[in-house]
Parts: sequence; C-alpha cells; structure tokens
Amino acid sequence: MFERRHDRLLPRHEYFRRLIRHALLAGSVLLVCLGLGMAGYHGLEGLGWLDSFLNAAMILAGMGPVAPLTTVGGRLFAGCYALFSGVAFLTTVGILLAPAVHRALHKFHLEDRSLDQ
Repeated sequence: MFERRHDRLLPRHEYFRRLIRHALLAGSVLLVCLGLGMAGYHGLEGLGWLDSFLNAAMILAGMGPVAPLTTVGGRLFAGCYALFSGVAFLTTVGILLAPAVHRALHKFHLEDRSLDQ
C-alpha cells in the first residue's frame, strides 16, 4: 500500500489521492460504529432512531449519553459502546494520520540516504 524505503517519494497528486482514500475509510469506520450504536440503543433501550443517533453520536464523540438509560441491558451496552468508541477513535486517528506520518518518515529516510552517498 505504501512505497518502500528505497522507492521514490510519491508525487503530490497521488499523495492527495491517498489522503482522500484514507479519509473515506476513516469516515466509513465512523459510520459503521455509529450504526452499531444506533442499533444497540434502538434495540436495547427502545429509543427512537433519532434519539438513538443522538446518543450514539455523543458517546462516539466522547461526550456521553443524552437520554437517561432505564434498562440494565441499555446500561451495559452504553458502557461497552463507550469502551468500543475509544478504540474506534484511536483507529480512526491512525487511519487519518498514517499517510502523513509515512510521507514524513519516507522523506526523512530519502534525505538521510542522500547524505550517505
């Protein structure tokens, strides 16, 4: 997926295309996570889809639930979903930053190699 250590630096237009692909992948991960949260709140708490969206989005963003949780299953789900959301956040940040970090390190290695010659 990424160029190897001795390959040339990726041209800018291809690099920007890579950034867009990673942003789309990160957005897809967030949409799947949001869908799982909505389904859980709708099924376990009996919330409507709009309230389920609001609660899932707030937990996924790190804010916390909005609607009071009334069932044991809903509370257990909210706790597990909050832990899952933390991992999803870290994964999304990693997906978004990977191309930029790789390009910086690759450029550093190419410059380092040119000094050795």
